Amino acid sequence: MKVSIIIRALNEEKHLGKLFRGLAEQTYRNFEVIFVDSGSNDNSVAIAQENNAKIINIPKEKFSFGRSLNFGCKAASGEILVFMSAHVYPVSRKWLSNMVSPFDDKAVSIVYGRQIGNEFTKFSEHQIFNKWFPEKSNYDQEDYFTNNANCATRKSIWLRNPYDEKLTGLEDLYFSKNVKSEGGRIVYSADAEIVHIHEETFMQTKNRYMREAIAMKYIEPSYSFSFSSFIRNFLLSVKEDVSLALTQKKFTKYFLSIVAFRFAQKYGTYQGFNKTEEINDSLYNKFYSYDGKNPALKSSVKTSKDLIDYEKE
Repeated sequence: MKVSIIIRALNEEKHLGKLFRGLAEQTYRNFEVIFVDSGSNDNSVAIAQENNAKIINIPKEKFSFGRSLNFGCKAASGEILVFMSAHVYPVSRKWLSNMVSPFDDKAVSIVYGRQIGNEFTKFSEHQIFNKWFPEKSNYDQEDYFTNNANCATRKSIWLRNPYDEKLTGLEDLYFSKNVKSEGGRIVYSADAEIVHIHEETFMQTKNRYMREAIAMKYIEPSYSFSFSSFIRNFLLSVKEDVSLALTQKKFTKYFLSIVAFRFAQKYGTYQGFNKTEEINDSLYNKFYSYDGKNPALKSSVKTSKDLIDYEKE
């Protein structure tokens, strides 16, 4: 099956070299790359062009996560659409093969893969990755959780069910909820593993969880997150992270980071669930204020037969 890999980007030059390096080493070769750029002013587009990606431009003021995905999907010629963040890179040469192979079963509608952090990932976010993306695969997932930083679907399914362009986040969950309601099967492939780089400030982290909470309130209107829920969840998550840090003898190193991250996460969630504004263009501009400028990264991935050596020139 031909695959279209769709990458959304805004000023991601620091990460794209590693991503395209990983794609170039994949054993599964029948793929194209669709690069959806929303107004980068760095070398992102040039890097994508150098790697033979098809460039799709979307005006920054028209950006939403769902709209950029729809632009990319419309331009794709593959039977399978694979979605990647611009700040991820595959761990193994078999990443794409492991992502695509479950689609041999015609009942499978969505496949999403494992995500891990690197040495720059915050301690608490490592725990989130471990919870959301465990080491064991699930070939018939009961709930509709997915994540488009490392995910795939059939183009035929997208044609029937394009991404919602008004959501401020979680467009992947809304898509998978609709697919699941139609009887589609969701597969979690732990072997389709990527490193996901998040180097956000406190405000960017809070902003991300606020956006996602606004979207979740739309997707699941019965959900709520009160102030008491914020306090309880904040304290419990800090307690769990601190306990683990103590076990690993990393309490002193990570305590302040744990408190800051968990406060940003839980307070952002509280704000999002309790906002009263409609999802409109003004809200878009507030929430999509990313500059994408992050320092250069050095990989900690170790080599083996199938692992990609990102340290090797």
